[in-house]
Amino acid sequence: MTRTRWTMAGVAAVGVASVVMLARAGSAAPDPPRPEAQHAGARATGGIIAGPGRVEPVSEEVDVAFELSGKLALVEVEEGDRVRTGDVLARLESEEYEARLRAAEARLAVAEAERLRLTNGARPEERREAAAVSAQADAALVHARLEVDRGRRLFEAGVIPREQLDRVERDWRVAGARQAETAERLAAIDSDARADELARADAGVRLARASVAEARALVRKTVLRAPIDGVVLRRHKQTGESVSLEGPSSTVVTVADTRTLRVRVDVDERDVAALGLGQPAWVTARAYGETRFPGRVVRIGQMLGRKTVHTDEPMEKVDTKVLETLIELEPGTKLPVGLRVDAFIEP
Repeated sequence: MTRTRWTMAGVAAVGVASVVMLARAGSAAPDPPRPEAQHAGARATGGIIAGPGRVEPVSEEVDVAFELSGKLALVEVEEGDRVRTGDVLARLESEEYEARLRAAEARLAVAEAERLRLTNGARPEERREAAAVSAQADAALVHARLEVDRGRRLFEAGVIPREQLDRVERDWRVAGARQAETAERLAAIDSDARADELARADAGVRLARASVAEARALVRKTVLRAPIDGVVLRRHKQTGESVSLEGPSSTVVTVADTRTLRVRVDVDERDVAALGLGQPAWVTARAYGETRFPGRVVRIGQMLGRKTVHTDEPMEKVDTKVLETLIELEPGTKLPVGLRVDAFIEP
């Protein structure tokens, strides 16, 4: 009898204790949920917009390639090298293009010499020679004229026959033609160049100069230079490889300005109304644990499209309509380009 009372009392005590514990458990406040970017544009707790993103440089990635086909003589940079605008990145073998330049420069020299000859006229030696020949022709004409007069007098006196007079008169006419020819040549040598000759010579000089400019441009294109200040992210070609403009890729290196980083975020179409320029934001990455990298919204897309950033989650929807949004991280933020992150925007 006594054992029965103690047993019932123990059961009652246990029951009361259980009720008290359940009551306390029910009155405890739950921990606030942590925002998670499960899918693109999923609205997190407290109205925060969350979505997956990818880190990219402020300049975006610039693929630097040659404009000519050829063989790489030297690639002068390695991945991670910092370059400035105009720095040499790579060189093509340029012997053929340099030979073209020398040939074009030679043709230009010939054209300029021809133009100068027309402008200056004949040399002094040529002028003196032409004057001497003209003087000889004048003297020969005077002598032929005297012979004609003498022959006519002798013919009228019956001393010489008609055939001899005809021969003398023929020599006079030939001497006259010769004198006229030498006089014209002397005048031509002493005169200025004709307008059409100068125009032709000028055109030849311009054509030759254009050929030189083209050849120099080709030589310059055998040297690949950095288009921006930045860092070499990827080296695609090695020294000795051939570069073809018809190949799948003629890119030699990829350069980007990583002094400022941005994150391209896919925001779900349900949340686009809450977006605004300048809104505070932050990103996290699994590799960096709970570290937050702050930034702000600097660009909002104007057209919805399919997702470009995928999280590799099995339940992820790949056909979701999203709006690309750019978050600019604070200066000095160091993250690898291309890193996938979770982005959070405060409306």
